[in-house]
Amino acid sequence: MSQPNERKRKTASENEQASTEEDNDTKSAPRRKTPARRQSAPAATKSKKAASGIGSSTRGKILVTGAAGALAQHVIALLKENYDVIGVEFRGLQTDYPDTVDYVVDFNQWPFEDVFREHGFMGIIHLGRIRFTQSTRNRRYSANVVGTARLLRLALKYGVEKVVAMSTFHVYGADARNPSLIDEEYPMRAANLMPEVVDAVELENLFNIHLYKNPELNITILRPCNIAGPGINNEISRMLAQPVVPCLFGFSPLMQFIHVEDMADAVVRSFERNHPGVYNVAPDDYVAYQDALQLAGCRRLFLPSVPPALARRSVRALGRYAPPDYLIDFFKYAVIIDGGLFARTFDFTPQHSLADLLGHYRAHK
Repeated sequence: MSQPNERKRKTASENEQASTEEDNDTKSAPRRKTPARRQSAPAATKSKKAASGIGSSTRGKILVTGAAGALAQHVIALLKENYDVIGVEFRGLQTDYPDTVDYVVDFNQWPFEDVFREHGFMGIIHLGRIRFTQSTRNRRYSANVVGTARLLRLALKYGVEKVVAMSTFHVYGADARNPSLIDEEYPMRAANLMPEVVDAVELENLFNIHLYKNPELNITILRPCNIAGPGINNEISRMLAQPVVPCLFGFSPLMQFIHVEDMADAVVRSFERNHPGVYNVAPDDYVAYQDALQLAGCRRLFLPSVPPALARRSVRALGRYAPPDYLIDFFKYAVIIDGGLFARTFDFTPQHSLADLLGHYRAHK
């Protein structure tokens, strides 16, 4: 009789030991880290009560990517009166970030999902994209295309209701056969004409797929013309800020520019007024390339335009004044987009004139 009881006690002891070992394994397992949140003095002094109050009212939470950029900073300034905004930077191009950046995290890494889990976003404004001059082709593709694909999967998983995506008019490509006014139905030919911007085309194709496959995301895709103005650090803005800018003999195509503050207004309007689709964003006025340089106070440096290989070599020889290769065709052929659909749909009128925008660069020379 004592033998069965002894077996029971032994079995119970073994089970208890196994349970204890399992608990120890669980305690010793590495904890899942939260995303690397930007640390700043104001953030460190926030009380728990203030932190827990974010989003507790009827204010929705919005995720803004590329939050370190000048455009994103203007967008966040417009949004924060009515929404709780969480800024994320994934490009890793700097070590010091402005107050608009709350998280620095790679979209392709698992901590990015923690941001969605913690905040429960109702909307996403995707402004971040690594440009051709900022990284290698593989890293650009991984961040721009693969990372954005994961962003959209998380948006579906966590019930995001609205997505605004920033594209570019460069997806149309610069070509002599372009129509005088390009609307949203015109094909994106840049991938065939200039491989440097193929990831921008693939990025927009990705959003287009989700636009029709997952209508619950209410995706709005914006294709703006050249964005310029204070703080903008894209290629065309850096050129306008230079004292000397290259021109090609015999070419001065028409160009369009939109002020960063007007573009921020366009982004917010497209978010708050839910009209999913693809829209060009541009003012009605335009200016010849060489005239724009003179209005910006730039000195023109004329270079041979033919043969094309010589033109490219001449531009590269400029060193720090040289624009990226893919922009050379934009200095030869006009790419004028029709922004009428966006203006009518969202009741949008730019407030800054060309003279105001280009005068900013002249004043800082």
